[in-house]
Amino acid sequence: MKMRLKIIADGAKNMYNLCLGFTKTMKRKEILVLEDLLGSNKKIASEIRDKLTHKGILTINFMSSPGSGKTALLERIAEHLKPKYKMAVIEGDIETERDAERIRAKGILAWQIITGGACHLEAKMIGKLFPEIPPDLDFLFIENVGNLVCPASYDLGENIRCVLLSVPEGDDKPKKYPKAFTTSDCLILTKSDLLSLMPFDSERAQKEALEINPKLNIFVTSSLKDNGVKELIAFFIATRQKLLSQNA
Repeated sequence: MKMRLKIIADGAKNMYNLCLGFTKTMKRKEILVLEDLLGSNKKIASEIRDKLTHKGILTINFMSSPGSGKTALLERIAEHLKPKYKMAVIEGDIETERDAERIRAKGILAWQIITGGACHLEAKMIGKLFPEIPPDLDFLFIENVGNLVCPASYDLGENIRCVLLSVPEGDDKPKKYPKAFTTSDCLILTKSDLLSLMPFDSERAQKEALEINPKLNIFVTSSLKDNGVKELIAFFIATRQKLLSQNA
């Protein structure tokens, strides 16, 4: 009986070691596959950025949680830019063309990428649309899938990455979802018209965001009231001007 128990114990130990080794191997493979995917994405994104920059097109990636006001802000930006500049928008959503339809209603060229469940856009998705992007654009906006996690890991070939944080979401997001803020160039606080109605500490949100990314450009906006939008657009225009100067 003791010998049988020992055999069973030894067998269980061997199986555990085998499973442990298999798990470690699988983890290594998962890491390698992830690095390969991200490496491939980075290469495609770099090519997209180089080609669009060469054409004088400033590409801006909007990243945020669902419902933060990305589309509403783009509608306002379109109203301001349309008289003097040419812009287009790439919309990313799991389903429906609703956001693209809203942008088209403003007289702006828009494409809808339906991911069918994927929580983020990837550079190859943007690359597939590349032949359709007019060469005389001034600004190309990408509205990423609503998510503060996955999109932060994927470069889409943008010149500027903006993370949006709306007042109803709460002021604690920068340190809860740090990568979205550390990889961004701009923090856009949206729905500021609700500040007097909600327990949102704007100073705390900005302070914590700057603690993890001191280079963030911060803009406080309200698409409903059209507040802060002109200042944000001025930043985009100035950045594009620098891009053109570098290309000259």
